[in-house]
Amino acid sequence: MQDELTSQLPELLPGLRRFAFSLTGSMADADDLLQSTVERLLDRRVPEDVALAKWAFRVCRNLWIDEYRARKVRQQAAEQPELSEGQIVDGERAVAGEMELERVNRAMHQLPDEQRSILSLVALQGLSYKDVAATLEIPIGTVMSRLARARAALCDALNTPPHKQARTAH
Repeated sequence: MQDELTSQLPELLPGLRRFAFSLTGSMADADDLLQSTVERLLDRRVPEDVALAKWAFRVCRNLWIDEYRARKVRQQAAEQPELSEGQIVDGERAVAGEMELERVNRAMHQLPDEQRSILSLVALQGLSYKDVAATLEIPIGTVMSRLARARAALCDALNTPPHKQARTAH
């Protein structure tokens, strides 16, 4: 099974990288997540009864959830008044080459994690509903309802003029 991993991993990397970017919204964070995912894939044995691609996407998603939770804890700690004095503001910011791509990215990140990951797997990775359900270990009906809500929310966000989005975001 490890030989299968090393032979199929190069083919999975572009899709995993797109998925990581859809979760993080930052190319630097996506590359870090991709690296962590590949390390985890190489360190652990692939379960016998699981397709490699499904397992790889699940590992990536689970690592992102862990990182996201850790970031929330760090952010809460940083927001405490006794810790905020003298903090250095991180000036690094992802710059999108196209305005429309940036709008879609912002809209995607307004979606709840569950909706965003399903939308990414279906729309960006081209997985079937059945494969998404198996990858995320949820019923296919849940995939369909979350996907419908994600698409509707994304359409609403993209059809709202940018100047109104700024007001409603606050």
